[in-house]
Amino acid sequence: KAIWTRAFFPPLPSLRLPARVRGGRVPSTMSTHGCSPSLLLLLSCGIRLAQACTTLAVGRRASADGSVLLSHSGDFVGNADARLCYIPAADHAPGSRRPIYWDKEDHPFFVGPGRGNCYLPKPGEPPYEPIGWIPQVNHTFAYYEAVYGVMNEHGLGMGETTCSGVFATTAIGHGGKALLSIETLTRLGMERSKTAREAVKLMGSLAESYGFYGAGSFEGGAESLMVGDPQEVFVFHVLPDPSGTSAIWAAQRVPDDHVAVVANMFVIREIDFADSMTFLFSDNVRTVAEAKGWWHLGEPLDFTAVYSDGEYAQKFYSGRRMWGAYRRFGLTGLPDNYTDLRHDAVYPVTAKPPATLKVQDIFGVHRDYYEGTKYDLTKGLAAGPWGDPDRWTTASKEVNGNWERSIGLFRTTTTHVVQCKTTGQGSLVWFGPHTTAATCFVPVFASATEVPAPYNVSDPNKLSKDSAYWAHRFVFNVAKIKYAYAMEDVKKIQSQFEADGVSLVKLLDAMPLSSAPFDAAKVLNKALATHADQVLNAFWSLPETIVEKYADGWLEDKTALGYPDWWLKAVGYQDGPPPPPPQPSQKAEMSKEPQSCNDDAVHRCVSACHSQGFARCAAECVKGCDEEGELVI
Repeated sequence: KAIWTRAFFPPLPSLRLPARVRGGRVPSTMSTHGCSPSLLLLLSCGIRLAQACTTLAVGRRASADGSVLLSHSGDFVGNADARLCYIPAADHAPGSRRPIYWDKEDHPFFVGPGRGNCYLPKPGEPPYEPIGWIPQVNHTFAYYEAVYGVMNEHGLGMGETTCSGVFATTAIGHGGKALLSIETLTRLGMERSKTAREAVKLMGSLAESYGFYGAGSFEGGAESLMVGDPQEVFVFHVLPDPSGTSAIWAAQRVPDDHVAVVANMFVIREIDFADSMTFLFSDNVRTVAEAKGWWHLGEPLDFTAVYSDGEYAQKFYSGRRMWGAYRRFGLTGLPDNYTDLRHDAVYPVTAKPPATLKVQDIFGVHRDYYEGTKYDLTKGLAAGPWGDPDRWTTASKEVNGNWERSIGLFRTTTTHVVQCKTTGQGSLVWFGPHTTAATCFVPVFASATEVPAPYNVSDPNKLSKDSAYWAHRFVFNVAKIKYAYAMEDVKKIQSQFEADGVSLVKLLDAMPLSSAPFDAAKVLNKALATHADQVLNAFWSLPETIVEKYADGWLEDKTALGYPDWWLKAVGYQDGPPPPPPQPSQKAEMSKEPQSCNDDAVHRCVSACHSQGFARCAAECVKGCDEEGELVI
């Protein structure tokens, strides 16, 4: 679970991380106040565990309908908040201040007024206290959020993934001096920006002015966003500066006919400081690198090589997902091996796919377990007899190792795909709570003013039949009883309702809704809510179907599904107890009538079998009659 320990340390500057020697240069010493670096990183005030997410982006000419597409999977650990919440637009008095809160990501990640109905305190819940304030603007735009800002009323969309960085720090009131987290930056971008370019500049400027803190551990001190609108999409990277009071950031525009993948590691390489159309950046990108001796004027500046701290958790943790996503985009021939992804630029920052992509293609990437490749997680002994690709979080004191990190993942809290467009009813988000394998993506338009009710309920510690999160979570866990079989039933319902969602969007896009925004929003709210309720009901009925169909190892109580031969051999089934010694053939008169081996006779035969050697006896019973019409036991 995401746990934060508040140790009693004085406020710390940004930490220069000593995890490894970086490309031959020796890291500078950080202030540890007498503690070892590893202990300090675990116990320093308010540090949050890193979260592992995957983000994708598709330029408008690389999509089938001309939309800009971007996505985010929130692969949190434990007690995460899976709600999709609507924050209404608001006007603010001159001189107002905007409160800033410490973002803990746990459920509920915010409690308090001023941000719609989603976060209003329940009995016994005290409102959260701000850790600081910034000047408020006169008007803030309406937007949707799921921990991070997702999409605003102007069709601006974002998706987040935590990254490693060479600097890390913590928040004001939690041992550091930084005010803004990536969650807060996305909300400020949603509230104050109409376009992706505006949002990138705004978030970068605010991070520089007020300080930026990341998830907190040395593996998650930095962040990355996909930031898009109907015209363009950017890859945005940000990390604290060495003082812990500002930020270093850079952004690169994805060409209109390209795609991009970021999976818990920076990807931006050489920055062309003269190309302001493609690159946006803070001035200290160069000054900090030069002061540290990591870059010299006149040389290319590789942002990832300079400011990333490489893959976290294990080798291939990021690279395998990049390889897998580009493969699903149709880009073959990319290497699946490398030495150090930070210095080996084996994957492109962006690439042109061979064919245009639909939103359903993005769903598919987020459901990928490398099926059909040598890394296929549905194969092998670890997948079990039923081809289960998920590997539970493992902590063994005796066995050291790692599982392959897939794109699809059991611990995903939410996944969203923002479809940025100006046609029809405008931009929309496709939202799916819990793991992508068992979720169903439902549409919500930017011009709507409500979130369907099942997506406002998601307490991970209390099952609720009103919750879409719990419906999909329940289905997913029930399907584990016979995964490969049961998931076919899940996929059937999933594809049916996602197709219905696509059809609904086409229908609504073609409707000449009232020119009055309020009236149009009411139509959209009702249509989207009706579809969401249908999805909820269908998925809550699915667990009963799965149990009825596959209970106790049978298929609808008619056929024993048994185990696949390869698995039986792998687990040593052939080395189990041998059959009993051969006995003289005994004939039992089960019926006086010749050739009367009907079902009743077989039933009587099986009933006569002794418990010792029952399986062999029962098998003989169903073989049929001998020449004289009698059953052989």
